[in-house]
Amino acid sequence: MASTVLTPKPLRADARRNREKVMAAARAAFAEHGSEAQMDEIARRAAVGVGTVYRHFPTKEALCGALIEDTFARLADEARAALDEADAWAALTGLLRAAGESLAGDRGLVEAMQAAGERAQSPGERRLAAIAGELMARAQAAGALRADAVADDIPMLMCGVGSATVRKHACGAHWRRHLAIVIDGLRARPDLEPLPAGGAAP
Repeated sequence: MASTVLTPKPLRADARRNREKVMAAARAAFAEHGSEAQMDEIARRAAVGVGTVYRHFPTKEALCGALIEDTFARLADEARAALDEADAWAALTGLLRAAGESLAGDRGLVEAMQAAGERAQSPGERRLAAIAGELMARAQAAGALRADAVADDIPMLMCGVGSATVRKHACGAHWRRHLAIVIDGLRARPDLEPLPAGGAAP
């Protein structure tokens, strides 16, 4: 007996508009307040009833998950274009700068990055990780990226940069300077020995 595949019904135009308004309002609220953002505040920003918010997103976690997927899917789409970049190092560092721009001032996204090990990766997140891995492999093959860099280094390093984007620094340091330091540390240098597998300095 053939199985029937059920596809979700498309939203009506007014429901689709309301969902987009809720997403835009939630993006602003989570960027400002992180996980402390409240559903009634999001409804107020979106100019809809709180029931409308819950109709589209039954929990705050579901709404946060939709925002994370939206952000990583967008970054993955942008990163795919980097695969056509002839300069492997420029392609990789361009992706890191685009990720930094997305993290800048977005407390909700920074918190999501920090909690990455405690939640399942979204499809967009997995797609972005695969593209980043390919860009890293190309940069290493070109001799531009240090040989001991691994794919898991990127989210860890960007998590640190993300934390810098939402912290106040007494010296007025800006996250772009921190990202430049990270990028400089990833660059291949013949005068440096690769770190051992455990990551500890010799």
